[in-house]
Amino acid sequence: MATIEIKVPDIGDFDEVSVIELLVKAGDTVRAEQSLLTVESDKASMEIPSSHAGVVKELKVALGDKVKQGSLVLLLEVADEASTSNQAVAPVNQAQAAITSVASEAAAPVSASNQPVAQEEPVQAATPSVASGTVEVRVPDIGDFKDVTVIEVMVKVGDSIKLEQSLITVESDKASMEIPSSAAGVVQELKVKLGDTVNIGDLLLIVQGTAPAAGLSVGQATAPTPTPASVSDQTSEQKQAPALVSPGQVAATSVATQVPVTAAAAMPAHNPTSAPLGLPHASPSVRKFARELGVPLVEVKGTGLKGRITDADVQAFTRSVMSGAVQTTAIAAQQAAKPVAAAANDGAGLGLIPWPKVDFAKFGPIERKEMSRIKKISGANLLRNAIMIPAVTNHDDADITDLEAFRVSTNKENEKSGVKVTMLAFLIKACVAALKKFPDFNSSLDGDAVVYKQYYHIGFAADTPNGLMVPVIKDADKKGIFQISQEMSELAKKARDGKLSPAEMTGASFTISSLGGIGGRYFTPIINAPEVAILGVCRSTIEPIWDGKAFQPRLMLPLSLTWDHRVIDGAAAARFNVYLGQILGDFRRVLL
Repeated sequence: MATIEIKVPDIGDFDEVSVIELLVKAGDTVRAEQSLLTVESDKASMEIPSSHAGVVKELKVALGDKVKQGSLVLLLEVADEASTSNQAVAPVNQAQAAITSVASEAAAPVSASNQPVAQEEPVQAATPSVASGTVEVRVPDIGDFKDVTVIEVMVKVGDSIKLEQSLITVESDKASMEIPSSAAGVVQELKVKLGDTVNIGDLLLIVQGTAPAAGLSVGQATAPTPTPASVSDQTSEQKQAPALVSPGQVAATSVATQVPVTAAAAMPAHNPTSAPLGLPHASPSVRKFARELGVPLVEVKGTGLKGRITDADVQAFTRSVMSGAVQTTAIAAQQAAKPVAAAANDGAGLGLIPWPKVDFAKFGPIERKEMSRIKKISGANLLRNAIMIPAVTNHDDADITDLEAFRVSTNKENEKSGVKVTMLAFLIKACVAALKKFPDFNSSLDGDAVVYKQYYHIGFAADTPNGLMVPVIKDADKKGIFQISQEMSELAKKARDGKLSPAEMTGASFTISSLGGIGGRYFTPIINAPEVAILGVCRSTIEPIWDGKAFQPRLMLPLSLTWDHRVIDGAAAARFNVYLGQILGDFRRVLL
């Protein structure tokens, strides 16, 4: 047995993420790609897998620690063969030395008698017992993400890749990350393209090279043994200028193809003059930075690893253009295409007149700020929902005088518990009762069919510094008022801190949008597709209500129910609102 270090791999543009869960302990046996710990950034959580199989000798992180790419996670005891193959530097140097010997001997006249000796022995020394073959590379465990979109493809067919090299960049609603390779070798076939959605276990590409269990780098790919005939076929130009050959290239080509061995030899360099493969080779943060400056990344030459574009490259390109040292046709083409692109997004596609273009600066001082990512995503969803759903809103009032008195007395009696019951908790419970009586409101459209849900997950809109977010109370029908209140408080705090996981914001069957703490009377909330209804509530007020003999002061809660007319008709919506008001007026009805 030997001990190796397991470190945090490339997890995208995340720096100093917190360890929120340890999935293994000292003495545990782990397999390759098994999750070791869970980390969480401001926007997402993900699990860190093991790159090798073995027994955990010592943990190097604890709950609450901050880690980043390259941080030591744990010490792992593995078999000697695996640990030897994991030390990439020495085998690569040995392979390079052996191939150098082959190349230097090829430069001199070779007789038929000594050809086998000069060629076969060094190559065999360079590739000791290395398993090779066709390997499928799949999406590893990337945490609570489902149907994430491929926004960048970093390799192409024919590329040589190494273990843990980034292959694609995926993006969810809240975060983006790079997916590393679990094998080394030459890319034979890509199984994904830009715009595809992938999940854990989906096939990304097929590699001809080393299997992941062996823990080999690309520098240790198996080299074919050349025959005497292949040596005699070398050209005179190759004999006159012998050079080193990258072991990764030996696996893909013959020994006669000779190039200098450098750190980038096994990795294709970015060539700005060639047709780009998908998006430019840059991280999501660099692409965002370039968009903010209006820089066309396709014309920026990267100086990072594998020709990767960095922030400094974008800044240098911007300075060159501003000084007139660089003339770029892409910027002019972009500017010429702006009216066309704008027309596609300003309603022209719907047959509407173009959106007005105004130079606001000529009227006075202005300040321009980019919308936050959350607002951009939610804005696009709201626009789609507002246009595609034939929505109607019913307004009504509910008498919550007795319910509010009960809520206040309940909080006084349970001050020591630390859980404060809010009116929204009662609303959630009342909505569950109404959804059970009117199941159309707890459904979704699926083509020409209506899907009726047998669960009651209630979302509630939360106003945060980053924009509107909708945490979800799962199985609200199985929880009491105190449990719902406590869970709401915890989810609202996570939302304000930007720590909600995707699982905590998905799966809602009905949503409540409450403006009770702010004010207002009525409003028209937009349905959160694929739901078919949403309830809006505003601040309650004391109003004089006629009881048949006199006006009585009653606390009235405004209700605004928006519903999808494709599934629900006006009579059902009116009955839903009336029934909901009856429950809020006498909460004992939830027991019926």
